[in-house]
Amino acid sequence: MEKIKEVIVVEGKDDTKRIKRAVNADTIETRGSAIDESTLALIKKAAQKRGIIIFTDPDFSGERIRRIVSEAVPNAKHAFVDRKKSVPTKSDGSLGVEHASVNTIKEALKNVYTSDLENHMDAISHDDLEGARLINDDQAKIRRTKFCNILQIGYVNGKQLPKRLAMFSISKEQFLNAVKELN
Repeated sequence: MEKIKEVIVVEGKDDTKRIKRAVNADTIETRGSAIDESTLALIKKAAQKRGIIIFTDPDFSGERIRRIVSEAVPNAKHAFVDRKKSVPTKSDGSLGVEHASVNTIKEALKNVYTSDLENHMDAISHDDLEGARLINDDQAKIRRTKFCNILQIGYVNGKQLPKRLAMFSISKEQFLNAVKELN
């Protein structure tokens, strides 16, 4: 079983259980979106000692936690699971890492990104996004969902897309390759 050096930040104990079935790793649980100062302090300490990987659910709460932790630890790594691969077996459950397969988790952890927002803000222009029909198009949301899955950067809306691409230093070449695959 592969050992992950960094500490993985997850939302809850079910996420921890699922991750430990896939890899040998330590986790810190935020206990949902009610992340408190003591948990943030623990995450910061882990980031200084070993580094962290933020691996939250592909939903609103997961993105909120990701934002909070990213602000506290700007150099954190990020792993994402595709929304379609994190669907609960019960109809009343919510999307989550705990529903992803072991292989999906391993794949997500092989494709981690490190944020580099300061050095990469203008690599992909607004015109590039429009030309790829990822914004300002009747099919933009559907195309963006597929595009984000190709790059494994988690789903974002049109307004957040440029920032997410910059955050993970997606190059123009990576962008164009993903658009080509999308088409």
